[in-house]
Amino acid sequence: MGEQAPAEAAKAAKTGERAKKATTRKKSAATATTGTSAAKQVAAKKAAAEPAVAKKVAAKKAPAKKAAAEKATAEKSAATKTPAKKTAAKKTAPGKKATKPAASTQPAAKQPAPKPPAKSESRAAMVRRARRMNRELAEVYPYAHPELDFRNSFELLVATVLSAQTTDLRVNQTTPALFAAYPTPEDMAAAEPERLEELIRPTGFFRAKAKSLLGLSTALRDRFGGEVPGRLEDLVTLPGVGRKTANVVLGNAFGVPGITVDTHFGRLVRRFRWTEQQDPEKVEAEIAEIFPKSEWTMLSHRVVFHGRRVCHSRKPACGACPIAHDCPSYGEGELDPEKAKKLLKYEMGGQPGQRLRPPADYPGQPAPPLAGR
Repeated sequence: MGEQAPAEAAKAAKTGERAKKATTRKKSAATATTGTSAAKQVAAKKAAAEPAVAKKVAAKKAPAKKAAAEKATAEKSAATKTPAKKTAAKKTAPGKKATKPAASTQPAAKQPAPKPPAKSESRAAMVRRARRMNRELAEVYPYAHPELDFRNSFELLVATVLSAQTTDLRVNQTTPALFAAYPTPEDMAAAEPERLEELIRPTGFFRAKAKSLLGLSTALRDRFGGEVPGRLEDLVTLPGVGRKTANVVLGNAFGVPGITVDTHFGRLVRRFRWTEQQDPEKVEAEIAEIFPKSEWTMLSHRVVFHGRRVCHSRKPACGACPIAHDCPSYGEGELDPEKAKKLLKYEMGGQPGQRLRPPADYPGQPAPPLAGR
């Protein structure tokens, strides 16, 4: 019995230890379970809180994202808008042909002809063309003449001096009263400057012109016996008289051939490419080599007539020009025939000429006198 009790006590102690260990394991498991549940609860709370935070952040970022999205949409729309239109414009209905632009359906006569390309022209070819143009101008203007009224060489000399920086028409309207007061060089040389200036005032630059008229009249009286000399060398020694004026007087009062290089003549011969010179004397020399001497005076009249009536400085009437086929500058002016006709001046435009007393063969109407004279 004594030995059995210790054994039972030992057994009981082992059983108690096992129970204690089991209890400890249960508590640990319970604790672990509890910890796990707490962690799960924390995670759940955190998960529940995250959408709210995300919503707040998204709410803050929403305007910026919206603006960026709108900008991207606008850029994409602008980039695709033009190509879409172009593509649509190229599409045609089934079974129909694409039509040409409306501009191509305009009448060919209304479209300006392209200016012909510049071509190299030999000297001989240019001379032949220039002479052909002169012959054609002679057919167009058989009545070409000096457009200053005059009855003798003295009146032509005075009228030519007055024509500087004004029109022949204004000179022709001024000279009747002038020559009525001073019909001869002697009379004009004795004129009072103030009275002479008043008579020629309508022509402009009247003081300088009056000085020239007094000087040349005095020279004619004192050096040439009251007569206008018939030589260029003598004429150019007179006050206010240069080569242009001298050639006008020689060609039209004395029958001595001369080329008159005035504004119109110089402008046209360069436009015709007969010369490239700008200096009047050089122009005269080069043109004199192209044409025979017998043509010089009438050539001057024809070119000047054409420049005043058709081949204007600012807007030539190319569509109504009778020598357009030979003109290397064709296309610089109005090409439409109907519009070009409206640009024609003097008798070609149905208007009076510049002379109050034109030649008998002149086809136009005489110019009217100056009002009040």
